This record gives sequence, C-alpha cells and structure tokens, in this order.
Amino acid sequence: MNIKMLAPIWLLILIAGLPQISETIYTPSLPDIARTLAVPDAWVEYTLTIYLAGFAVGCLFWGKLSDKFGRKPCLLIGIAIFVLGCIGCYFSDSITFLMISRFVQAFGGSTGSVLGQAITRDVFRGVERGKVYATIAGAISFSPAIGPFIGGVIDQAFGWPSIFLLLMMAGILVFIATTFSLSETHLNRTNSISLGKLTWTLSKDTRVLGFGILVAACNGIHFSYYAEGSFYLIDLLGLSPSVYGLTFVGLAFMAVLGSWVSRTLHDHLNSKEILWRGILVQLIGASLFLILTLAIGAFNGPPLLSLIATIGSMAILAAGSVMVVPSSLSLALEEYQHAIGAASSLFGFFYYALISLFTLGMGLLHNDTLYPMPIYFFGIVLFILVVFLNTIERAEKPSK
Repeated sequence: MNIKMLAPIWLLILIAGLPQISETIYTPSLPDIARTLAVPDAWVEYTLTIYLAGFAVGCLFWGKLSDKFGRKPCLLIGIAIFVLGCIGCYFSDSITFLMISRFVQAFGGSTGSVLGQAITRDVFRGVERGKVYATIAGAISFSPAIGPFIGGVIDQAFGWPSIFLLLMMAGILVFIATTFSLSETHLNRTNSISLGKLTWTLSKDTRVLGFGILVAACNGIHFSYYAEGSFYLIDLLGLSPSVYGLTFVGLAFMAVLGSWVSRTLHDHLNSKEILWRGILVQLIGASLFLILTLAIGAFNGPPLLSLIATIGSMAILAAGSVMVVPSSLSLALEEYQHAIGAASSLFGFFYYALISLFTLGMGLLHNDTLYPMPIYFFGIVLFILVVFLNTIERAEKPSK
C-alpha cells in the first residue's frame, strides 16, 4: 500500500481542524458567559488562555508517547479526553469549573495538532510536505470562520452551553473517522530518545526557537482577536453574536487566498522566501489597523468605519499568517526526523505556551476601548520581523 493512503489529507484536516474550531467557536458567547457566571470580562478571556495552556501541556505529552506506542492509539485516547472535556464545559456552572474543563478539553484536543504534524512528517517529504501543510492550513482556516458563526447562532438560539454539546458530537465523529480511516504511520517505533537530551538540543537550536516564536506570535494575534474581538465588536461596536461570527467569513476567504498563494509560490520559491513575503503582508495589515483606528478615533468617525477598518486589517493579517505559519512548521524540524514525535511534542509545547502568554497579554490590556488591540498587534508584528531577521535569517543555511 502507498504510505500516503495511510493518512488521507481529508482526515488530517479533520484531526487538525477539531482543536482549531474548539478554540474559537465559543468566542461570540464570551460576553454572555461573563454575564451568566457574573465574572469580569477578562476572566472569561482567560478561558482561552487556559485552553492554550492545556494545549501546550498536551503537546509535551502526546508526541513522546506516540513515538513509543504509535500515532493512532494516542490520537484516539486524546480525542476521547477531548470529548470528556466538552461534557465538563457543557455542565459548567462556575468560571472555575469551566476553566478546568477547558484545560481537559485542550489537553485531549492537542493530539490533533502535535500528532497531525507528526503524521504529516511521517508520510510527506520536502516540497511535497510544504504543499500539504499549505493545503491543510488553507482548509482549516475555515474553522475560525465557521466556528464563531455557528457559535453565535447557537448562543442566540439555545444558549452558550449548547456550543460544547456540538463540540462533543464533533469529537465523536472524528473519533469514528480516525478509527476506520487512519492506519499507523509510525512504523519504526523507539523509546531510545532521551527527552531531556532532546529538550536541551532544541533549546540551543536558534533556528528552531525562531520558527517556534513566529508560529506563536502569528497565532497569538489571531487568538487574541478571538478573545478580545467579541467585546470589541459586540460590546463596543454593537454587533450581535451571530453577525459577529459572520465577519469571520471574510477572514477565512483571505486565509484561503493566502494559502493558495503560498501553495502556488512553492513552485517558484523556497519556504523561507514565502515566509518572508508573509511577514511583509502582516506588517501591512498591522500598520493599517493601527493607523486607521487612531485616525477614526481622532476624528470621531462612526462605528461602521471602525468595523470596516478592523475586519479589513485582520483579513490582511490572516492572509499573511497563513503564509508564515505553514512554512515555519514545515521548516522547523527538518533536522529532527529521527525523533519527530518527541520533537513535535516539545516544539508544540514551546509555541503553544507562548501563544497562551500572548493571549494573556491581550486580556491584561483590555480596557473597554478600541486602542489596545491594534497597538498590541502592531507590536507583535514588529517582534515577528525582529525575530526573523535576527534568528532565522542568520541561522538558515542557503537552500541547495
């Protein structure tokens, strides 16, 4: 059997997409959750930070385990834990229990990220792997768009707990699909890799650290937008939860466009060159967001202008990110194929821990005005630029 048939791309998209949609689907409900549980807005934003922290811990756990026992059994166990976390979220009647359940949900769901990447690296190589990453990134970019839209509709019709009931059913469907459609791709299992030694090696690898920071910073922008955007667009600009969710369709379209551009450019450019172009696109988006927001505020522009400026700028940022992130993931661990499960695990832990810190920063900056988010995002993109120039650009060897 062709090894590529062991892991069909459509299934990899489902595996990677489930935790993505779980991160964002409930964001239109954040103001409603804050009111229902009688807690400050920032506390509810921290449920996303908790989710990302749980994701980081899960990434650290599943990769090494899958090197020993195989990708498929670990993936199935993780999805089952994810379903249990969804049940806990559904029955949550306090912010504490919701945070605990979100952590459990993320710990299980992290298998979709770390093992989805490990399976892709098991099966694909070189330029083909870069194209597969771009394809998966483009496909799952619909998750953030579909998630908030569906979440907003469900929140208005049935209340926010029903969102987690839907996620539970989605988890069960992915579990069934994985059981019957995924074969084991890690055929040469080993437990000889020292996790401590590998951790030390990766921590000294400037190239790997640079790619991890780029992935974290790009995702940090978007997850911060999911956390802050609901208060920004619903409470400050007056959108309903369902209309707020609909705004993500434009972001998804731009992400798909960026993915298509990235995939097409792989026929002419290497991944690092595509990554650099993605950073420039992000810089344009972040600059527009900051300049337009400051100008509209200075001249007391109407909320509609702020809405257009926000969604348009975030669409450009989404297009840039989908060029940066897949290229970074494809390049980061090229030298660690001999221990790819454990390396993917440590790498995932590193960048998800950083993502949680980025979203925490957005929560700390929340002050019920329109200014913190564009200023924060512009600062993150400048940080991305500095990291690229001072780590990857210097450490990366010329492509052969």
